[in-house]
Amino acid sequence: MRAMRLATLSAGDKGGHADHYQGNFRYVSVQTGEQPLTRYQGAFKCRYGYGRAAETVNQGDTGQDFAAVRMNGSVCTFVLCDGVGMSYLGDFAARFLGNALLEWLEMTQHPSLGAMERLLQDLTSPASEQLEKLQPLENSPLLLREVLMEKRSRGSQAMYVCGRIELSAGNRKSKVWIAWQGDSRIRLWRNGQEQSAEFQVNCRTNERWSTLEGPVGGKPHFYEAKLSANEAIRLQLYTDGLNDLDAIQAYIPDEDIQVLLDARHTGGLEDDAAFIELEW
Repeated sequence: MRAMRLATLSAGDKGGHADHYQGNFRYVSVQTGEQPLTRYQGAFKCRYGYGRAAETVNQGDTGQDFAAVRMNGSVCTFVLCDGVGMSYLGDFAARFLGNALLEWLEMTQHPSLGAMERLLQDLTSPASEQLEKLQPLENSPLLLREVLMEKRSRGSQAMYVCGRIELSAGNRKSKVWIAWQGDSRIRLWRNGQEQSAEFQVNCRTNERWSTLEGPVGGKPHFYEAKLSANEAIRLQLYTDGLNDLDAIQAYIPDEDIQVLLDARHTGGLEDDAAFIELEW
């Protein structure tokens, strides 16, 4: 089986949409299908993939995860969201928040923690309005309606990781900015040595964004760094459906990541899985 595919996927591909032109590249996951591991190379190298849990696939449901990457010359923005399954329509929160964060990062040259907090709070009103219209409950059976209304009263929730990377002209130094809440994995290698402790210590399942309250469980975590041009950098992001990667520090070939996305040894993924890896 060939794990890799060209990044120029057609708009009708059920796993996601990716396109690139004149140094620009865009990928947005589609929550109703799978995205085989795919590779793109421009100013940044990128690998990405998406898979729904086996139960979700069997029931024809929408995946709770959302992933997107955009590259515009020497700037890369990215987002990875994991909808909270016990909340009301967590797939909506992941998709809404992911798209909003990506747009904000593209337009914001100097993101800051304060601006991020204001954005997360400002998004609650339009998100709640959309959520109210998304799935009318009047025609649901009474018992189900009561359960859904109780869930809706607590809002839709998602964990997230988002960031922006800028390469300077000529010497290729880079500025990296990352913000997150939740337990999605963030792993960073510099010249082959993993330096992920700062992310792992702030990887908490009780933290997330809510359409009702904004940030829940604390403030967003924030990482900012300037990296030298002579460093080889690898940034890897993935949701809990790929937690088998947690113990692996070595570079993993495409076909091995695809094996984990297929999860045939367990009859399919136990949880939804989204994967993004960037190198520069």
